[in-house]
Amino acid sequence: MNHTILIVDDDRMVAASLELLLRRAGYRAESVFRMADALPAIAEHRPALVLLDMNFTIDTSGKDGMGLLKRILAAYPRLPVIQMTGWATVQLAVEGMKAGARDFIAKPWDNRELLNAVAIQVDKLPPGFGHGGAAAGAGEGNEGAMEVDTFSGIIGKAPALLAVLDQARRVAATQASVVITGESGTGKELVAEAIHAASRRAARPFVAVNLGGVPAGLFESELFGHKAGAFTDARADRKGRFELAEGGTLFLDEIGDLDPAAQVKLLRVLQERQYERLGDSKPRTTDVRIISATSRDLHAMVAAGTFREDLLYRINLIHLHLPPLRERPEDIPLLAEHFLASARKRYDRPTLQLGSAAIQWLRHQPFAGNIRQLQNLMERTAILAPANVIQVEDLDRQSRDTGRMAQPALGGITLEEMEIRMIRAALARNGAEITATARELGLTRAALYRRLEKYGITP
Repeated sequence: MNHTILIVDDDRMVAASLELLLRRAGYRAESVFRMADALPAIAEHRPALVLLDMNFTIDTSGKDGMGLLKRILAAYPRLPVIQMTGWATVQLAVEGMKAGARDFIAKPWDNRELLNAVAIQVDKLPPGFGHGGAAAGAGEGNEGAMEVDTFSGIIGKAPALLAVLDQARRVAATQASVVITGESGTGKELVAEAIHAASRRAARPFVAVNLGGVPAGLFESELFGHKAGAFTDARADRKGRFELAEGGTLFLDEIGDLDPAAQVKLLRVLQERQYERLGDSKPRTTDVRIISATSRDLHAMVAAGTFREDLLYRINLIHLHLPPLRERPEDIPLLAEHFLASARKRYDRPTLQLGSAAIQWLRHQPFAGNIRQLQNLMERTAILAPANVIQVEDLDRQSRDTGRMAQPALGGITLEEMEIRMIRAALARNGAEITATARELGLTRAALYRRLEKYGITP
């Protein structure tokens, strides 16, 4: 038999049980526990079938799983997917089947029923399918036919942005180190993720670390890991970010915040391609691609003696600079409509729309907080606008209510302080629920956790 079945479920115990059941039945079984790892795992393992859990957050509606189902089938339209959930509803099953799922299994499952459902789908496959041949997907064994534009999720048509994305596409296929610069809220991490997803390392991990949020004393442990007993609180072995990213991409956010001692340690690893866990004398080799990001001027820092020139040359083979939103006003209506479309569904206001005068008003705003600030404004307005057509006064009222955040120069606050306030306000509005807060701010859960850690914010 020897077909590979991929299990996508955030419950490790469930995944382990499914692996055991499938292996006893003669299948190969692989598991991933995060939604972000599903597509890379499909590219790596070429499964004959995917068992997909439909709930990955405390929201039991199945929306997360449904979104992932659609992304899988967009990339691999011939790949059989069976939905699984402990919150089974007829509506969810119907929606999944309409989206292209082949079957629906409720948890807890009956072993015989599940194996029968798997066998039915696998028996339909053409010879060689799921054995590394037809790639479980879009073309007739042609990997090129499966390619998806990983930059398509980045919204904008401004020439300045398109020029950067064109560079990023060309760089993605190489192993070149990249530095992405730009103001806070311009989408640096989003571009880094798109570069990774378009690279030859896409099937391997994308690991991000906010260096600005790593205390100096924990830098080596965070990046290189430690052995149990290496220091007072080291009760168990811990993998560092380099080890977690092995074979993939390591995204070093806020690299301009590194202190001089940490810069030396990082440079040594990048030069020698080796590191040691704290408390371990055994050197480990590393194969990661480095993508860095900062809102600072690294060349000015080199001139001031606060950033090592040799480290800059090591990380900065390719430099991409993302323009601030005020320099791409033609993209503001596109982004505003994108955020409004999400808000329509989230807040059950299907007829909500932007008036023409409101669109023009948005185009002329400075948006010091860039895309993140625009998203916050659209979310607030979608909730509080009294009519179904958003007018200038609706936007202006919400902008003035958060005026000190939206225009830091007036209140004398920095962009960092503005970001802290926005995060705190979003947490308060969402009852400190991480998934909803991250969604409102336009961040991944991981990105939000990194900011909470960086700023010392406790939900």
